[in-house]
Amino acid sequence: MKKLLALLLVFTLALTACNSSHDKNDVQPPTQTETSTAPETLDPNGTHIVTDHAGNEVAVPNTVNRIVIADIYPMASVLTVFFDSAEKIVGMAPPCMSAAKNGLLGELYPEILNAKTDFIDGTNINLEELLKLNPDVVFYSAGSKEEGELLRNAGIPAIAISPGKWGYNAIETLNQWIDTLVQIFPENNKSQIVREYSEKTYKLVQERVSGIKAEDKVKAFFLFQYSDSNIMTSGKKFFGQWWCDAIGAVNAGEELENDNSVAVNMEQIYAWNPELIFITNFNTATPDDLYNNTIGNYDWSEIDAIKNKEVYKMPLGMYRSYTCGVDTPVTLLWLAKTAYPSLFEDIDITAETKKYYSEVFGITLTDEQANKIFSPVTAAGTGFVGNGK
Repeated sequence: MKKLLALLLVFTLALTACNSSHDKNDVQPPTQTETSTAPETLDPNGTHIVTDHAGNEVAVPNTVNRIVIADIYPMASVLTVFFDSAEKIVGMAPPCMSAAKNGLLGELYPEILNAKTDFIDGTNINLEELLKLNPDVVFYSAGSKEEGELLRNAGIPAIAISPGKWGYNAIETLNQWIDTLVQIFPENNKSQIVREYSEKTYKLVQERVSGIKAEDKVKAFFLFQYSDSNIMTSGKKFFGQWWCDAIGAVNAGEELENDNSVAVNMEQIYAWNPELIFITNFNTATPDDLYNNTIGNYDWSEIDAIKNKEVYKMPLGMYRSYTCGVDTPVTLLWLAKTAYPSLFEDIDITAETKKYYSEVFGITLTDEQANKIFSPVTAAGTGFVGNGK
């Protein structure tokens, strides 16, 4: 009987201890699903499957320390901000480097300037040089299928990233890029906060521009690339169209059906006569180059945007803001405020930029750093090869 009482006493004390512990922490035990997918359960020496934007199922190492970015240029900056560190970036294409050197990325994360760039020329990868970097994973453009095959055949985990899969919707594309990174790095989940902030910003802009009558919408022209022999813009199937739709403007080149950038001539631009011109950082031109006709034999003087001094260089934050990237929500606000200043008079773009970086990525910017995004240097337009990837 004494033994039985002793056993009952032990059991009662154990049960009490368990209940006290549960009440104190007020935490339910994880479900079996949560346990199986929690980052801490991943074998650091193993792999897990990630589905990329081309539909490939890729076995990615659970521990990734060395990352190379091939011809999907914005990803260098997206990954750096995602980690709040560039230590994992060991290789990236030359256009990534020129943007980093001349923008905020290299200032905030100077270690990224140590990344190698000699393994790729455009979309042509020098496999021997790439292998010297010993990458754990390589990111490349989903449109470069041969490049993907080259990487896979070499035994390199290669993740295809698409800039256009979501109709060049820069907000949704950013959300999808972050979702893919979370697949690879589940311990660094930023999907919800990025999506909430970007969609909140988009909604704010839509609420303010939705009432603009068709006849009052400003006609905008995106000067994507510009040289003494070449003018390229955005047709209906490129980021310029989405930006215009998103801010309640009309894309001057909307009639052009080509995917990605499209070559045009001055005769077409005269016919369109845009009221607003945005110059991207995929070229070195400035508003003064158009005002003063300093490039080539072009004469812009009869265009309304020139007459009214409505030519603007697009922002350069972590990367060239015309494409999707971490600066997309801020770029959307800046474009809307530039096109319709009276509708966004209350928006302090410097304050909004600092708030975005702080709330979403935990990065503190000074006023000077935030303002630098909207005053890019011309050198940022050098070293570009391709179609805005």
